[in-house]
Amino acid sequence: MEYQNVTLSLPKEALRRAKHISIEQGTSLSGFLTKLLEDAAHREEDYRMAKKRHLHMLRESNLGTRGRLSWRRGDLHER
Repeated sequence: MEYQNVTLSLPKEALRRAKHISIEQGTSLSGFLTKLLEDAAHREEDYRMAKKRHLHMLRESNLGTRGRLSWRRGDLHER
């Protein structure tokens, strides 16, 4: 894996807390931030793929109605 340095400007308190968390997890601050970014990127990609699958299912399926309703609202509810 190829690495590239970046410069971040973070609030001091957020940086302090992140350093403590990374120490508790037994990793470096760089490793901790890398994992956070990778996890966020994976979640976003998983969400996009799920959205794409569901939109495809909605476009390709009409839920068995063939676009026509064979019932009226009143037929579904006893009065």
